[in-house]
Amino acid sequence: MEYSMTQEKREIFDKIRAVAAEKNAIILAHNYELPEVQDVADLTGDSLALSIQASETDADIIVFAGVHFMAEAASIVCPDKQVLFPVPDAGCAMADMLTPEQLIKKKQELPGVPVVTYVNSTAEVKALSDICCTSANAIQVVKWTGADEVLMTPDRNLAQWVSRHTDQKIHYWNGYCPVHDDLTVEAVRSAKAEHPDALLMAHPECHMKVLEMADVVRSTSGMLVYASKSDAYEFIVATENGLLHQLRKQNPEKKFYHASPDMICADMKKTTLKHMLAALENEKPMVKVPEEIRVKAFRAVQRMMDVPRDAG
Repeated sequence: MEYSMTQEKREIFDKIRAVAAEKNAIILAHNYELPEVQDVADLTGDSLALSIQASETDADIIVFAGVHFMAEAASIVCPDKQVLFPVPDAGCAMADMLTPEQLIKKKQELPGVPVVTYVNSTAEVKALSDICCTSANAIQVVKWTGADEVLMTPDRNLAQWVSRHTDQKIHYWNGYCPVHDDLTVEAVRSAKAEHPDALLMAHPECHMKVLEMADVVRSTSGMLVYASKSDAYEFIVATENGLLHQLRKQNPEKKFYHASPDMICADMKKTTLKHMLAALENEKPMVKVPEEIRVKAFRAVQRMMDVPRDAG
């Protein structure tokens, strides 16, 4: 492990596992969380995939270490489970860049154009959308709509990446993830110069100029799969630096380097072991999406889940 597990952390870690077992709770942690938070979790991965996996368990409680839209997604997909979100102010800048009111106005400007919304969005925005997508399946989803043109929200970079891989006209909202969008070509060139034998894996939330430099463009889970199957020994990772923990953990014989030391999401680092233990013991803070919003948001998520994997 590339982090220090102090005696205090170890005791909290063990207590979390004990209380989770006692309360029939499942712990989910996004790939960008602190290493010790990832390690205490039952499941790590991409946001929506974690919620779907949790829905298939008999757990009564979900503890989600991530940002707010992820806890909302768990509430949308798992309405029968109690969703605990340890740090209520852990938010997502991209999700906050599109409000329901703004989407309603945009839909009025583009009547009849289907809305494909990235899961990195609020429950209210999902509820106003025709179908959701992830960074892994966005191209498939857009092609599967069969529409001549679509509106993609809220990430402009993901939309522009999809546009490169389809003949459909892509309208997009001008949102973005600051962590990915701020990664510069110069920083990538510097990383490649320092590690000339490394393959560059980039997340589609990065700017197009960075994606054009990449050897592969993948979601976080896609990077984990690619790195494990690749014959390559060294990789530069152009996404939030928390992913390097799982990459190194799953591939101890390989080398992983960040594309930039600045690729850190402060919100993803807010949740600590202490926060998680407190949430479990007190069974709060909770996230519960109102049913009238949940049903509509789930419909958009379900449509995405119904898209055949080989679509497009």
